[in-house]
Amino acid sequence: MERFSLKNALETVRATVPLVHNITNYVTVNDCANALLAAGASPIMSDEPEDVVDITTICGALTLNIGTLNKASIEAMFLAGERAAELAHPIVLDPVGAGASGLRTRTAAELLDKLPVAVIRGNMSEMKALASGAASTRGVDVCPDDAVTPENLAESAAFARAFARKTGAVVAITGAIDIVTDGEEAYAISNGSPVMGKITGAGCMLSCLCAAYACANPASVLDATVAVVAGMGLAGETAEKRMGTRDGNGSFRTYLLDALYRMDGEALEAGAKIERIER
Repeated sequence: MERFSLKNALETVRATVPLVHNITNYVTVNDCANALLAAGASPIMSDEPEDVVDITTICGALTLNIGTLNKASIEAMFLAGERAAELAHPIVLDPVGAGASGLRTRTAAELLDKLPVAVIRGNMSEMKALASGAASTRGVDVCPDDAVTPENLAESAAFARAFARKTGAVVAITGAIDIVTDGEEAYAISNGSPVMGKITGAGCMLSCLCAAYACANPASVLDATVAVVAGMGLAGETAEKRMGTRDGNGSFRTYLLDALYRMDGEALEAGAKIERIER
C-alpha cells in the first residue's frame, strides 16, 4: 500500500496498548485474549448484562461475536454497543454462522441496524446472509460456492463495496483471498495458510485484533484493517513454515500466537501481499 504505513499501524497498537472489550464466543475466548496480548493490546472479556456497560466504559473498542449466542449475551451486546456508541468507541461485528440459524442472522442484522459498527469481519457466506438473507452456510465455514477466487474477485469486490456503502462500515471478507473495503477503495490480500482453517478461532482472533487496530488508528480504519488482515495471514504463513514433521494443528495454534507476538513492522511491510482492486 502506497498511501499508508502498515508498519505504523502495527507499531501504534503496541505503543498505545488499546484496551478491548470482547463479547465473543466461549469456544475461542482464550485464544482471542492471547491474540490481543500477542499483538500488544489488552483484552477484557465480559458478557454479563449487569457488567458490560461499566467494562465498555473503561475500554477503547468493542468486539461483538455471535458465535455462541444466548439471551443474556444478546442483551449484553446491545447494552455494551449502546455505551460504545455514546463514547464513540469503534465496534467490530463478527457475524459467525449468520445464515446457519434464524437467531444468528436476526441478531447480527439487528446489531448492525441499531449500532454504528465500524468494521464487519466475516467470511463471504456470512456476509451474504447478513446482507440479504440469501446465503446458506456450512456451520461457521464458508460455503464452497461463496469462496473468493481470482476468477470472481471483481464480482466479490463489487458486492463488498456495495455492502460497505450500505452499512457505513469497513467490510473485511476473509478467506483464501481477503477483501477489505470502505465502499470506495478496495484491497485484495493474499496472505494466509490453509492450516488456519484447521483450528478454531482464527477468524475470531482476527476480529478482536481488528478492534485493537481500529482503536489505535481511528483516523484510518480502512488502512488499519488492511494491515491487521494482512498481518494475521502473514502470521499464519510463518506458523506453517515453523511446523515440523510431528507437528499438527495444536502446534500450529501455538506457533500462530508466537508469530503474532514476534511480528514487527518491517516484517509486515516485507511480507504483506496486498493489491488494490480496480473498479
